[in-house]
Amino acid sequence: MNYEALADHSRIWIYQADRKLSDSEVGEIKNYGKKFIDQWAAHGSDLQAAFEIKYHQFIILFADESQVKASGCSIDSSVRFIKEIANAYGLDLFDRLNITFKQGDEIDMLRMSDFQTALEKGQLTEDTIVFNNLIETKGDFKDNWEVAVKDSWHANLLSN
Repeated sequence: MNYEALADHSRIWIYQADRKLSDSEVGEIKNYGKKFIDQWAAHGSDLQAAFEIKYHQFIILFADESQVKASGCSIDSSVRFIKEIANAYGLDLFDRLNITFKQGDEIDMLRMSDFQTALEKGQLTEDTIVFNNLIETKGDFKDNWEVAVKDSWHANLLSN
């Protein structure tokens, strides 16, 4: 299922890779993701779900829980699936200290401390577009995933 067909209240889990994926890796992972989504279930009931890769760097799972809630077991299976991808492609998908942001049309990444230093030195500004991977719904994904530093949790890194 295409994630755009899911309701805005659908839950979302965003996993950020520690490097850009190649075109062939994206193709392979998308195929793997489709197979996972096709069998993903909660308490034996299929979840209305979708899988997407954005910017060759973000692996995203969506689940519309209006019919069936994602259970602990189904969430555990999704984490296992993500760990399998990480292991198969030599990725770190769980490092929350990497901050990904836009530099013009390019996507870049810095460690949180380096990102904060770049803000302090004026190399990045409060208007720099960052990816807020802490969002929880598809509606937030559409409206609040790519936002200026000043409009996300990243604002905590700005000097006063």
